[in-house]
Amino acid sequence: MSRLACGAFAALLLCIAAATGTAAEEPGFSYDLWTGYMSPYCPGRVLIDCPSPQAEQLRAWIQQQERAGRSRDEVERELYARYGDVILQAPRAQGFGLAAYVIPVVAALAGVAGVAFFLRRQGRAARGAEREAPASSTPLDPDMERRIDRELDALS
Repeated sequence: MSRLACGAFAALLLCIAAATGTAAEEPGFSYDLWTGYMSPYCPGRVLIDCPSPQAEQLRAWIQQQERAGRSRDEVERELYARYGDVILQAPRAQGFGLAAYVIPVVAALAGVAGVAFFLRRQGRAARGAEREAPASSTPLDPDMERRIDRELDALS
């Protein structure tokens, strides 16, 4: 009898979980859009982090569109049509927005080329200075050598 009671209790728990919706549901695209687009109402914040009432309404609208069965692409196109580039986290890689991707690369390459040019020039200057320096200067006068030797002996 206890096995039957345990089985009935387990079946009851499963029915309650199914009825309340606590079973793991597959998340839709709403959350992805909330975290993937900037808020048009809070500059510099993603939609999910914006505390304004308008942002809350926009999040609710996105969720309604998902529940109504619209595809993610349709909702994204409508958001872009409404708000334009303001909602994008990064500019599109076309037209003027392409400059945001090209300029840093060009600047980095110019910096590397400048450093290479500087180092090459410094290396040449150092090698040229070594060649120009005399290996030994003219011999000292014998009197001067004796005087230097006496002074060095006096110091030690």
